[in-house]
Amino acid sequence: MAFDKAMKYLAERGYGDRVQTFDVSSATVDLAAAALGTEPCRIAKSLSFMVENRPVLIVCAGDAKISNPKFKALFRVKAKMLNREDVGTLIGHDVGGVCPFGINDGVDVYLDESLKRFDIIYPACGNAASAVRLTPEELEKLACPAGWVDVCSYDGCAAV
Repeated sequence: MAFDKAMKYLAERGYGDRVQTFDVSSATVDLAAAALGTEPCRIAKSLSFMVENRPVLIVCAGDAKISNPKFKALFRVKAKMLNREDVGTLIGHDVGGVCPFGINDGVDVYLDESLKRFDIIYPACGNAASAVRLTPEELEKLACPAGWVDVCSYDGCAAV
């Protein structure tokens, strides 16, 4: 159901042909990278939090980790990820397929600066066996984010 919702969202905007599905799981950064034959850092992972009683998605590079001091400085709360059960209910996609496409109303989306290093990135597409090939600029256009943020740290692969 979530895959169909994300796929419809992308197709309506002319990006449906970019979606790839797999016979293997892409539920983690490493699994998605293996399924796509790319570096883990190019996987655009979506991390879900609660900020001021609103669900928030932070989409960041696969090698990035939330920096608690940066997160707290921006959002004025400690970074606390949603538990697995709440992700599907509040975001609209289950863990392993969370993405900013076809999500529930009321979810604030932010894109982390860690994604800007790359020409191509791969967010999930609503389930744990899919991804969509995008540029950071296309992701920004499609995700309709509240903005770009710098709340992660990373020391993985360099820009390519």
